[in-house]
Amino acid sequence: MKAKRFLAAAAVAAVAAAALTSCAAGKPAGDGEVTIFGGYGEAQAKAFQSELDNWSKDSGIKVTFTSLASFDTDIKAKVTAGQEPDIAMWPQPGGLLDMSDSLLPLSEVTDIAPAQKTLVPGWDTLAVKDGNVYGLPVSANVKTLVFYNPSAFEKNGYTVPTTDAELTALTDKIKADGSGYPWCAGIESGGATGWAITDWLEQYVLDYNGVDVYNKWIAGEVAFDSAEVTKAADKVAATLLADGQVNGGGAAMATDNFGNTAPLFETGGKAKGQCFLLRQGSFITDFFPDAIKAEVAAGDYTHANVFPLPAPDGGQAGVLGGGDLAAAFHNDADVAKVLDFILSDKVGTIMASASSFVSPHATFDTSLYPNSLTKTVGETMAKAAVFGFDGSDRMPSAVNAQFWLSGTDWVAGKVDWKTAAAAIQAKY
Repeated sequence: MKAKRFLAAAAVAAVAAAALTSCAAGKPAGDGEVTIFGGYGEAQAKAFQSELDNWSKDSGIKVTFTSLASFDTDIKAKVTAGQEPDIAMWPQPGGLLDMSDSLLPLSEVTDIAPAQKTLVPGWDTLAVKDGNVYGLPVSANVKTLVFYNPSAFEKNGYTVPTTDAELTALTDKIKADGSGYPWCAGIESGGATGWAITDWLEQYVLDYNGVDVYNKWIAGEVAFDSAEVTKAADKVAATLLADGQVNGGGAAMATDNFGNTAPLFETGGKAKGQCFLLRQGSFITDFFPDAIKAEVAAGDYTHANVFPLPAPDGGQAGVLGGGDLAAAFHNDADVAKVLDFILSDKVGTIMASASSFVSPHATFDTSLYPNSLTKTVGETMAKAAVFGFDGSDRMPSAVNAQFWLSGTDWVAGKVDWKTAAAAIQAKY
């Protein structure tokens, strides 16, 4: 390819144009077939294949997607056996980078600038090593969400807050009315107890400080006891640990399972432990009572709906979540064309209505989301000032484990934040 750059002046324009369409001179033509491995579940895998099949009608390239049951371990076994696909999609950027020696920088395969331009800021820095981008997102999920019961809101005259000040005013009013507790917020999860509180802290570190500081925190370059992280911890404490914010306070939070959503749908007030706000990822709908799940499946949001968690005063609207990042093992014209498609904002025309797909692109057509709940989730991503991939999942495993443990002790009132922060930071 480099030698081709020194063609005669009459050919330079043609070479440049070809490069922009991922078919530059010197790149193998491909055999008309491209393989992709990923970790999608059944519904999303089926929808993604339909998306690829629809694209293939015009491109003439047959694309086959295979879902691996245990992606992180299965992809390593495939590569070791010499059975790597053309493209793979990792649910964790760390796992992708662990295999960077087997991957190609994406810019060597195709022009990634168009995809980077439309991404929500933060997505393009997740899989960078030695200055090279090895992975970019195909799909996303969102955790910056607050679920609520519209029926309970209407009964008590509450309105959905759109700012942090309005959210604080709402929680104060709920307490003053005695209608229930503002927040539903358990963090118990068996051997993974504490992960739910890490999401809260990650959200406010991102919102207050932006993605650069957020990434430095994950890397251990910004300490847990720093002013930046302590400010986020103080916000979490004011939201959840102050008197009356959660039924039973922090001690109850530490023993209440994160999936206990029943109090959100209670109607008996404080006596029955009724709460009004549940901040969680979109997956929490799987933990709703069966009757509520049936309503949501039917498009009935009488008792369950969602709004984006407002950014704190002085902060920016960051979205916390996860997603699937594509990387390339092989380089030919067909692989380049497939990457151009799956890394673009054009993916999702089928997946948005047939699966839990959320686009990581700010320019995605949100009208493609099939109902108000999924549209709210999608728009939360599209309107985000920055995106932060789940921080604790990107931290070293020893740090993550201590974050869960010390975060739980902090919530339960066994230690103060300074003590918890020192214990976590010591694991770097």
